[in-house]
Amino acid sequence: MRNDPARRYMRRSAMPGFQVTDRPLGVAQPVTGKELRPTHDAADALQIQRETMRAWERFLSGVPLAEVTVSEHLGASWQRSVSSGVCPTNRSAPLAARGDDVARLRWRHRELLKAAASIFAVTKDLLVDSSTIMLLTTPEGVVLETAGDMHTLERGQDIHLMEGGDWGESSVGTNGIGTAIATRRPVQIHAAEHFCEGIKSWTCAAAPICDPLSGALVGVIDISGPPQTYQRNNLTLAVAAARQIELILAERAMNERMRLLEVCLQQVTGRDATAMLALDRHGRLIHASGRVPVALDLGEQLQGIDECSPIEEWAKQLPEGLRAEWLNPITVEGKRIGAMIVVPSRSRPANANRAIEQGSEADPERSSFRHIIGRSAAMLAAIERGRQLVGKQVPVLIQGETGVGKELFARAMHGEEGACKPFIAFNCGAATKELIAGELFGHVRGAFTGATSEGRPGRFELAHGGTLCLDEIGELPLDLQPVLLRVLEEGIVYRLGDSQPRRVNVRLLSLTNRNLRDEVEAGRFRRDLYYRISVTQVRIPPLRERDIDIDLLIEHFNCCLARRHDVAELRWSADAKAALRAYAWPGNARELRNVVESLLLTSNGEMVGLSDLPPELLESAGIGAASAPPMPSDSLEQAERVAIARALHNTQGNLAQAARLLGVSRSTLYRKVELYRLEDIVR
Repeated sequence: MRNDPARRYMRRSAMPGFQVTDRPLGVAQPVTGKELRPTHDAADALQIQRETMRAWERFLSGVPLAEVTVSEHLGASWQRSVSSGVCPTNRSAPLAARGDDVARLRWRHRELLKAAASIFAVTKDLLVDSSTIMLLTTPEGVVLETAGDMHTLERGQDIHLMEGGDWGESSVGTNGIGTAIATRRPVQIHAAEHFCEGIKSWTCAAAPICDPLSGALVGVIDISGPPQTYQRNNLTLAVAAARQIELILAERAMNERMRLLEVCLQQVTGRDATAMLALDRHGRLIHASGRVPVALDLGEQLQGIDECSPIEEWAKQLPEGLRAEWLNPITVEGKRIGAMIVVPSRSRPANANRAIEQGSEADPERSSFRHIIGRSAAMLAAIERGRQLVGKQVPVLIQGETGVGKELFARAMHGEEGACKPFIAFNCGAATKELIAGELFGHVRGAFTGATSEGRPGRFELAHGGTLCLDEIGELPLDLQPVLLRVLEEGIVYRLGDSQPRRVNVRLLSLTNRNLRDEVEAGRFRRDLYYRISVTQVRIPPLRERDIDIDLLIEHFNCCLARRHDVAELRWSADAKAALRAYAWPGNARELRNVVESLLLTSNGEMVGLSDLPPELLESAGIGAASAPPMPSDSLEQAERVAIARALHNTQGNLAQAARLLGVSRSTLYRKVELYRLEDIVR
């Protein structure tokens, strides 16, 4: 007993210079943040540490837990550490990943890292010179990210409290990260409470991060430092950070699911189908319609699906009753966000499968300018320019912010005269350079890793005689740009791995939310390709330049989405509409659609009032808190003033144009201009 590690550590801890803080015995038990701890002076704290060390010492010597003076939760953690075979003399945690393995681990957990990015950006400044660091880990306790005091970060490397370090309880015994994972609750472990000798000179507070939809553990936030940094607020900060990350994950998951459902419902429209299932990227059911051939509840993962495998691989994992050819992966803005399974009707014509196999995305129900909502001067001008280019065999560059409806314009320009011709769309930011080349130009058998065994035509060949729509053209890798230019100029493609030329005749419509002229000047886009794809251009105005269209779009989305979800349409109060008109809509029509759809699915009443709108929308619009029941008259006036000022700004002070934009008479607008003292904007 005299030379065991616990006694050696005890002797050192009693030496001059060993720092302890006010800390009660046994606070390793999980807490929720509501439990307050008593305060102690330095002498009490030192005594508590000595008692904890004696308890650890007795436990390691074989004394039953019932006779060891520690909390039930701390004793349970020490017992799990022993059962896992953790050596109490360990000086550090093991390294689970190094170098490229860390990079791969970070890539696997990239959504968690993105959600935590803003918190860690603040932490870098918040914890400077605090002797404290913050860490983010995987669900298994492997460190993904660190930030905080530089000296403490360097010291943490001695015990592998760094990227790649494995802090699971089964690897390094009782510690904040591992014990939070084991108990699935926030926990604070201080100094002598750690199981391993080498980490007893640290204190840590950790909180688990859970998936907002499934409740599964996705990571841990930990705050660590030397014992003198202990304070109960550390646990509060860890819990607050974990909850903030969960909120970000929840918002992103909801937006992604809404977009997935939108795309699935658009693609299934008009198909002769018996049933449709929409699955998120974890293989969980978010929507089902028709006679589904498998038993599956909303939110439940489809049996057999491995969420870690690429969505394309799900076709091989489908349960009995579902066929591989029914699976359609869904890509939005270059990212796989899920899949839909379409069960075809038995009466489906034989050539229907061929149309899907060829990848034609022409949709007669959407391929018309009649389906584009807008009466504002800016939108009518864009529609008129688009109509002028219908049927013209000339490349068109369609520019506009995210969510303005660039692809709707492209489909309309193709469909009004070319509904019987193929319309093939491809997102240039969708994948790696090799995969993009294979998708655009096709490939022969074995041309590259991942190539199909039989080879396949590319998008250019599939679009022959029709329209090729290249979305996010500004994302095209620089070294593929001359290849695209050559195909456009010569009208000939070569499949990857093949020397046979294939003649193609396509009309190119290029979509971008970037300023390609700036990209050219920055050297990220070839000048010759820019001039080749932008022979003519169409600019789609953002929603903030189309105030008069907001009410039209609200009515349109309200009607269509209520019918789609089989719910009653909502009525909209004047103050709610005024607030929406005052908002800048950075996500444009897509964001407005999401707001309307969310309210349709979650509203408890028939009328949408100011308090029903998202608080961040109201705050951005400068209208005030969403909690106010009816909108006060001064807020209505503020919203109206903002709308008028924006209309005047967008029309360079032209009163007649601004009146048309707002849908009011010129005399009414002039009275409002005088009322709100906006004369200096009028020309």
